[in-house]
Amino acid sequence: MFNEIRIEKKRIRGLVLIIVIAVAALVLVFSSIAIVPAGHRGVLLTMGAVNDRILNEGFNFKMPFIQTVHYIDGRVKKLESANNSSASKDLQSITSTIAVNYRVSGESVALLYKNLGLDYENTIISPAINETIKAVTSQYTAEELITKRTSVSAAMKELLQQKIMDKYIQVDSFNVINFEFSEAFNKAIEEKQIAEQNALKSKYDLDRVKTEAQQAVEKARGEAEAMKAKNTELTDRIINIEFINKWDGKMPTYFGGDNMMMLMPGADTKGTSSGSGSGTE
Repeated sequence: MFNEIRIEKKRIRGLVLIIVIAVAALVLVFSSIAIVPAGHRGVLLTMGAVNDRILNEGFNFKMPFIQTVHYIDGRVKKLESANNSSASKDLQSITSTIAVNYRVSGESVALLYKNLGLDYENTIISPAINETIKAVTSQYTAEELITKRTSVSAAMKELLQQKIMDKYIQVDSFNVINFEFSEAFNKAIEEKQIAEQNALKSKYDLDRVKTEAQQAVEKARGEAEAMKAKNTELTDRIINIEFINKWDGKMPTYFGGDNMMMLMPGADTKGTSSGSGSGTE
């Protein structure tokens, strides 16, 4: 009986040992694996020091218990910044709201982690955005900031990229969501727009009056020409009617000019000779 108990204890101790070894092996295996999520890069630290080796997304091996991994998102991120105060070239106060799309350089995540840390939005990007807005808006008048917003956004993107070029961050886009100005400036802009609309309306009215006047002139000219043609036609008709009324029904005997007269063929000359003779006496 005593031997059986001793054998059973040895069997239990052996089983426990196997379980401990299996668990330790599993822990060792899992501690040697690093799975980097999609769109991320892994910064490998050996005993707290940044390693030059960068882990790509997917399955990776590392030294258990000695090396740890910090994951850095390499996808495009959006950073919105509001209530940015600045001044325009004509000293108008401006409050702007912008949105920046950026991403970290995948090949430089180890340097980013080592030199900047993971709070780079607050320590690097946001201050650079504020400086960029002040620098660019000072080059444009308040009105130009409204009418040339695309050019302003492009200038801000270029300047921001220059400021953070050595910070392992790439600017994909810089969008000005809104520019807010003082009430006095907004009122001045509104009055200017009203004045421009009134000027356009006045020009339209003037052009319309000129067009109507030209149309009236053309209409009067047409009516005058029509009246002239009608009078000419009536005059010809009156002459013809007067001729018909005075015609005695006889065809003319002679035709010609003042110096020469010719006898019409087939004309009766009996009565004409005496007539002509009496005319010469």
